[in-house]
Amino acid sequence: MHFTSEQRLDDGVLEREFTLGEIPGTLWTPECAAPGVPAAPAPLILMAHNNGLPKAEPRLVARARHTAAQGYAVATIDAAGCGDRPRSAADEQARADLRRAMQAGEPVDEIFESFIGPLVEKAVPEWRTTLDTLLALPEIGGPVGYSGWTALGIHLAVVEPRIAAAGFFAGGFVPSAQREKARQVTVPLLFLLQWDDEGNPRQRALDLFDAFGTKEKTLHANLGGHTGTPWFEVEDGSRFFDRHLK
Repeated sequence: MHFTSEQRLDDGVLEREFTLGEIPGTLWTPECAAPGVPAAPAPLILMAHNNGLPKAEPRLVARARHTAAQGYAVATIDAAGCGDRPRSAADEQARADLRRAMQAGEPVDEIFESFIGPLVEKAVPEWRTTLDTLLALPEIGGPVGYSGWTALGIHLAVVEPRIAAAGFFAGGFVPSAQREKARQVTVPLLFLLQWDDEGNPRQRALDLFDAFGTKEKTLHANLGGHTGTPWFEVEDGSRFFDRHLK
């Protein structure tokens, strides 16, 4: 891991950009409580944006900074095909077809499966490689949480035993392979649903919540569209992770 920049923010958080091979990422960590006093290793939360948005997406950065200020190390990456990473011509065409179909109100399942499914499959190994490297840093310890994109989170929670709790957002459009894995998700789960989300069918999200195999799962539903999640859900999310990671 190579740190390429470092910035001390006014909320007591250290923000560092890094590269890990071809993987670009950002790490936020809380600063020491007192100068010269080593801080205890912080629990880690992996924070993923939805299907291709950049790691610098403002809503993700705001959540990450708030979470780090609560005493967590928070990391995000641009996995393969996401953010500024190179995309194939086929990926770009699939994105364009998906946007066009959604705007026209046409069926999107076939396009979605052919695009998002492979994106998740390629992203999971890079997230696991990043996790390996982050946990080797002296300022980061366990346990590990996950917050963000539902399709990726399902796959990661099933294959990665170090994840102890997860928060998922907007579960309406999740590829069939990940929906089938939902019953294998056994970690404590907080599931956020925007009731009027124009891009994620409500009933599909409710069906997915019902399918999760964990014995401890909570659904928070709020009125509004996809980007209208109230800020208090970020604060509730911190309390959820406090219960399971601290």
